[in-house]
Amino acid sequence: MKSPVYNVKAVPIEKVRANSYNPNAVAPPEMKLLELSIWEDGFTMPCVCYFLPDEDVYEIVDGFHRYTILKTSRRIFDREKGLLPVVVIEKDISNRMASTIRHNRARGSHDIDLMTNIVSELTKAGMGDVWIMKHIGMDADEILRLKQLSGLAELFKNKEFSTSFETL
Repeated sequence: MKSPVYNVKAVPIEKVRANSYNPNAVAPPEMKLLELSIWEDGFTMPCVCYFLPDEDVYEIVDGFHRYTILKTSRRIFDREKGLLPVVVIEKDISNRMASTIRHNRARGSHDIDLMTNIVSELTKAGMGDVWIMKHIGMDADEILRLKQLSGLAELFKNKEFSTSFETL
């Protein structure tokens, strides 16, 4: 398999949309710095997307904030002629979610509610804790805490628990 970065496409911003599960948040000062970086250096990394052929739309897996800068900065939009550099990956929704988290994990901060929703969705989709740990880079305690926060008992249905004390 050849890496997606060898096939960058210039996609009109109107054909790109955000995903509904990105838990990464960037504070306003860092967004200003990102806008300056893109202005001074250009786009140095393409956005990672999944193509939805039925809608003829590219859905972002990684690069939401670069996408946002192109949409909101008139000078960058004009210079780039409204085109966003994009690479496409072919993955199902669970693996796209995992890719988003992997891309974001070392940057920014994650919204705890969205992270809880992602763990819940992945668990409901049949992805076990080992899969989540491997693909998202979480440890077992993080997953447990997020499942507890969800309040959904069904996330624990296939778990074996030890007794917390012994009776005499």
